[in-house]
Amino acid sequence: METSLASMSLDVIPEIILAAGGIVILLYALFAPRRAQPGAAILALVTVAAAAAVSAAMLRGTEQLTFTGTYARDGAAVWSKLIVLAGTAVVIGLSVPWFRGDPRHGEYYTLLLFSALGAILLAGATDLKEFLMAMMLSSATGFILVAYHRRSSPAAEAAIKYYLLGALTSAGALIGVAYLFGLAGSTTLTGLSAGLPSSGTNLALIAGAALVVLALTYKTAAVPAHAWMPDVAQGAPAPVAAFVTSIPKVGGFLFLARFVLALPDGGIEWRPLIAILAAATMTLGNLAALWQDDVRRLLGWSAVSQTGYGLMAIVALERSDLAVPSLLFFLLAYVLGNAAAFGVVSELRGRSELAAYSGLARTRPWLAGALSIALLSFLGVPPLAGFFAKLVLFAAAIEAGYTWLTVLAAVNTIVSIAYYARVLAPAYFGDLASPVPVLGRWAAAATLASAAAVIVIGIGSEPFLRAFADVSLLPG
Repeated sequence: METSLASMSLDVIPEIILAAGGIVILLYALFAPRRAQPGAAILALVTVAAAAAVSAAMLRGTEQLTFTGTYARDGAAVWSKLIVLAGTAVVIGLSVPWFRGDPRHGEYYTLLLFSALGAILLAGATDLKEFLMAMMLSSATGFILVAYHRRSSPAAEAAIKYYLLGALTSAGALIGVAYLFGLAGSTTLTGLSAGLPSSGTNLALIAGAALVVLALTYKTAAVPAHAWMPDVAQGAPAPVAAFVTSIPKVGGFLFLARFVLALPDGGIEWRPLIAILAAATMTLGNLAALWQDDVRRLLGWSAVSQTGYGLMAIVALERSDLAVPSLLFFLLAYVLGNAAAFGVVSELRGRSELAAYSGLARTRPWLAGALSIALLSFLGVPPLAGFFAKLVLFAAAIEAGYTWLTVLAAVNTIVSIAYYARVLAPAYFGDLASPVPVLGRWAAAATLASAAAVIVIGIGSEPFLRAFADVSLLPG
């Protein structure tokens, strides 16, 4: 039975709140005097809090597809909203002092909320047209955010690379969607599952699926469309780097999981492909990070390697009950850890040379502590959230029959000790190279909150994993 438009609208109240909030903030920025532009941040935080409250209330609802099967109102989508909104709230806190002197300070938050909305729409998409729209919204706003400092050459270079890779993969995705629609006669994931050929070698199916997956490797910063990540991490404004290197991944991972489940088992062998991408991504990211002398670029390559670990959950789908819980918990741990790491960079006014972090623990011990929590969580040290994320990821991959991938991931984790130590050892044992000016209280509070959350969620991981265990990716 088809539901009414009013009933379906209730399923997307958080999305409506974000869109409306973004428009209100834009109008505020147009008419408010320059000294009042930071007030847009308050409006943005109120918008995020309202969307998060409504999303949390939706956890008690039934899982279903809405808008004639094109959008999911399920646990995976709702938890993704909460992860995206939590990360966005931290980024808003980092942004207030960073953009305080920018005459376009107010309108920045409109772009931030619309970019978060794109990630949320991508996480809940169950239709290829919805996928394309969400990709465009997330990417187009991301291009502008990365280049927000118009007179910065590194920001412009990063934005150009981000844009060119996005344009190339998005164009390919359009072609891939056309192929899949021609084969299945439908663009919904349920329609693809029923309509795509399930036997024999079909080159159109392989090409179409490959082009869609390629676009999602761009969104998640996986091989082969990963090259933008270190440049954006280094060149974008530090709060923007915190956002772009993590939040879009949430949507990308969720849609990738839904998409591969819709592919016919006999029509295409997607699982070995994703396993190879995971292996290549984690290995390349870790090896490239070993040679970095720039902390922000090191964090960018680390973000690439983290994507490789996350792809292990995709490989384990339908073969392990831990696949979906491990994916959601990994995204939660990663977004918060990444926010804490870039929060330290933001609080240090964007300084990224390794020498700038020498002796940090002596003058700013709380900053050194937050950075340690973030990097050790990426490494997988208990009791931090990243440890439990890797634990369930490895267990899921083993249950799925990909022990070799787990062994490779463990080896990569050992390798990553070297470059994380290159940052942390001088911070605690090195001599202070220069004075350490900090950005402001907003950035400090956001950084400490995200670092504390990494600890709390790690210690309290069991309730989250239990909640994630009941989540489905394609509800009936």
